[in-house]
Amino acid sequence: MTDWIRFLMLCVASLTVTFSSFAQVAGDSTLSPMDVVIQLEAPVPDAAAVLFEHTGEPARPEYRFNAKQLILPAALVAVGSFGVRNGAFNKLKNSIRNGLADWRGDHYFRADDYIQYLPVVAYVGLGAVGVKCRHSFKERFAAGATAYLAMGIMVNAVKYSVKEKRPDSNARNSFPSGHTATVFMGAELMRLEYGTGLAIGAYAVATGVAFLRLYNDRHWLNDVIAGAGIGILSARIGYWMLPLYQKWFHWTKSATLSVMPSYNIETRAVGFGLAASF
Repeated sequence: MTDWIRFLMLCVASLTVTFSSFAQVAGDSTLSPMDVVIQLEAPVPDAAAVLFEHTGEPARPEYRFNAKQLILPAALVAVGSFGVRNGAFNKLKNSIRNGLADWRGDHYFRADDYIQYLPVVAYVGLGAVGVKCRHSFKERFAAGATAYLAMGIMVNAVKYSVKEKRPDSNARNSFPSGHTATVFMGAELMRLEYGTGLAIGAYAVATGVAFLRLYNDRHWLNDVIAGAGIGILSARIGYWMLPLYQKWFHWTKSATLSVMPSYNIETRAVGFGLAASF
């Protein structure tokens, strides 16, 4: 809650005091009830701007498209794609599958069906409980929804084009792993919004889900590698789109807050008027 207190202090400190009118009150008995009016007007910056000022962090380059940001996800997708048909890679992924089968036996652990959503839920919800974030809830929701939509389109388009057979059944929708894409998308969203500290935990969860997809014999190694790449790329697409949303919907426009205190000399009464525009 200290962040919210500091937020309020910053808002108060940024007020620009303008005196719209000033009456000389000493010895004047003809003054009306609105004798002395002091009007305070101040632009209220959005939460992201205040928090950047508070933390000293500049606007992050991830919010603008840069071809270099494609290198990591493209490399992961390329390696995963290489493993679909390559003989040497097929030997490797079959070896890993057999080793995990010997270790697992009949003891499956299906928590990955639920854990995959943890980073996404944390991304949307942590800011609402007071954790310092870089954007408002509506901006986080917009970026997250865009990322999820992009991820769903890419995963399903590739699944039903490549038609790789799953290791545990005859279903031909193994490549890439949708669970892995979902959890890595959430981890990358966490990194972009909350920074590296919290992202470490999110990426640990993502790595755990990728491992469980192999452990539970639901995917091949190359499936989870490509899924991780698609998830990271999807999160970045969400943030590349965010400046456009801010422009289209005027989310970066400052609000105006006006406070009008008044004092009546005869009755010694103090009053306040408050007006806000968004």
